[in-house]
Amino acid sequence: MAYHQKTIHPLARVDTEAPPPPPKTSRMPPVIQSTMRPPPLKRGGGGVGGCFCKCICWILSLILLLIIILGATLGALYLIFKPKLPDYSVESLRISDLRLNLDMTLYAKFDVKITANNPNKKIGIYYEKGGRLSLWFTKTQLCEGSLPIFYQGHQNRTVLDVSLSGKVESGTTLMSALQQQQQTGRVPLDLKVHAPVAIELGSLKLRKVRILGKCMLVVDSLSANSLISIKASNCKFRLKP
Repeated sequence: MAYHQKTIHPLARVDTEAPPPPPKTSRMPPVIQSTMRPPPLKRGGGGVGGCFCKCICWILSLILLLIIILGATLGALYLIFKPKLPDYSVESLRISDLRLNLDMTLYAKFDVKITANNPNKKIGIYYEKGGRLSLWFTKTQLCEGSLPIFYQGHQNRTVLDVSLSGKVESGTTLMSALQQQQQTGRVPLDLKVHAPVAIELGSLKLRKVRILGKCMLVVDSLSANSLISIKASNCKFRLKP
């Protein structure tokens, strides 16, 4: 029996080890730019702007406080004294003289008796220097006179006799208008009052104010040296600083 010899060839070496990893490359992480802004810096309270705002606030607060105090004071005074405006009435009107002069000016002299009434229980009135009464026909002043200087006490009625006199240019025209109006039996005249006064509250004398008034009169005639009949009278008065 014949044996066949087999030639055994060595097998090629199979390398079962894994290949070495590739060399590492260093990579920097991506830079992310932040869009956030830093918070604004707070200004210190001691700056010029802060001091100015504080000063304005203090001034406004002080003004408001003064207004409140003044309003409260005036309200208390009103409740305590209950002030009322004085009133006046024309008692009589007499013409002493009304004539044309040689220079064609009109001379007029009137005597007026008026009653001044102070209705206040706790307020006195000082009538100061410079008070005036004037008598007007339409828009022309005929004559004027001075009011007396006196003190009027609480709830007092005082009768004043005031003499008015004056000259008017263009007397011929004015005299003709007066005569025509007299034929109707109703002559309109205006008596205007300008009286500087000082108000007395208790023992306190306040600053000077002015009493302004106007009495619209209708008389029957303008006969000289006679008492004129007053057919209508309407008086209005107001205070003015």
